[in-house]
Amino acid sequence: MITVHHLNNSRSQRVLWLLEELGAPYEVKRYERSAATMLAPPELRAIHPLGKSPVIEENGVVTAETGAIIEQILASHPGNALTPPAGSEAARRVTYWLHYAEGSAMTPLLLKLVFGALPKRSPGLVRPLVNAISGKAQSSFIDPQIAAHSAYWEGELSKAAWFAGDQFTAADIMMSFPLEACSARAPFGQDKPHCRAFLERIHSRPAYQRALERGGPYAYA
Repeated sequence: MITVHHLNNSRSQRVLWLLEELGAPYEVKRYERSAATMLAPPELRAIHPLGKSPVIEENGVVTAETGAIIEQILASHPGNALTPPAGSEAARRVTYWLHYAEGSAMTPLLLKLVFGALPKRSPGLVRPLVNAISGKAQSSFIDPQIAAHSAYWEGELSKAAWFAGDQFTAADIMMSFPLEACSARAPFGQDKPHCRAFLERIHSRPAYQRALERGGPYAYA
């Protein structure tokens, strides 16, 4: 059985959701972020040297990185409804979105989180300077990048209900976190109706809701 080392308010929620969609048995070992630093506790380093989540264990093998975990779980459940036929355009798109979600989409969102927190974590004497630098970095680079990515998502979702096409796939599970994180900071407005509709669709899925029950409270940002 798979053991999911699950950190609260983290990307590991997607792994729980995937397993619920597949109807696969699993165990959850919970970890809580530090209230002071919002970092994972040191206990996770006993599972994986980087001490981050998600991490799964199965038959004594430890696997980290959400995309790798999802690929491994899908491969161990052949014929599942979340994987389009090999060689199809939908399968190609699933592979693309599995890599894009962490490789491209999350980078500016992470930078937004880091630069937004810098002024609050700076000594009082230099806080005005840090605030100015942080604001300039966000307005000149980070925010335009996030806007470009969210416009890209909107364009893709305007063509079909799901990221790989007309069928719900693992790509939608993987892409859920970037859209949720983006929406948590600035809810999608009238110019992003397809992004808003996507979030409404995934949040209404029974497997998504069951994963929340197993994983506990989930704040995206």
